[in-house]
Amino acid sequence: MAKVGKRIASAREGIDRAKLYTLDEALSLIKARATAKFDETVEVAINLGVDPRHADQMVRGVCVLPNGTGKSVRVAVFARGDKAEEAKAAGADLVGAEELVNEVQSGKIDFDRCIATPDMMPLVGRLGKVLGPRGLMPNPKVGTVTPDVAAAVKDAKGGAVQFRVEKAGIVHAGVGKVSFSEAQLGENLKALVDAVVKAKPAGAKGTYLKRLALSSTMGPGLKIDLASVTA
Repeated sequence: MAKVGKRIASAREGIDRAKLYTLDEALSLIKARATAKFDETVEVAINLGVDPRHADQMVRGVCVLPNGTGKSVRVAVFARGDKAEEAKAAGADLVGAEELVNEVQSGKIDFDRCIATPDMMPLVGRLGKVLGPRGLMPNPKVGTVTPDVAAAVKDAKGGAVQFRVEKAGIVHAGVGKVSFSEAQLGENLKALVDAVVKAKPAGAKGTYLKRLALSSTMGPGLKIDLASVTA
């Protein structure tokens, strides 16, 4: 058995892995045990009653967290003319057309979120093999292919979180930093869960929200009583 370090052992002390904690209890414990030398992210794992191998059970979407993510997000926008100027005015870090496509094709990907106007997609489509595996490919389903680039940039900068169910039927996402207040983290988590519920696919049968767990980047996971989140 692998040896457990003192910091991890201390973080796990007093945690009952079988217990369902209320959201308030969990956030208090997570913040108290986040002792890493950086501002840890509070992460959620939501187990859904779907089988994403079936197209009609795929869950994906975007949620603008009311208190932001606590991260600095670099945004690239593929646009021309007036739309390019709108993106720059909204605070986009990189804006361009063919020249930006060439940069990305050369392997230079200096951004965390990618937005495109609809007319740019034939050009951006060439980058699927580069951006797709990184989860950066613009997609109208999550609002990153849009004529309203200014709003999309502001959302991305202001705390928009994209989510997509994984093969095991789990959605992973960050809902803020441990430096946030418990109230801020709670509001962010409830907003994300609400967005996931609204994204329920037509093919989902039976119980949709099955389990939910919270943790900090370096801390132990806590099982959450769903009633305390969805009430």
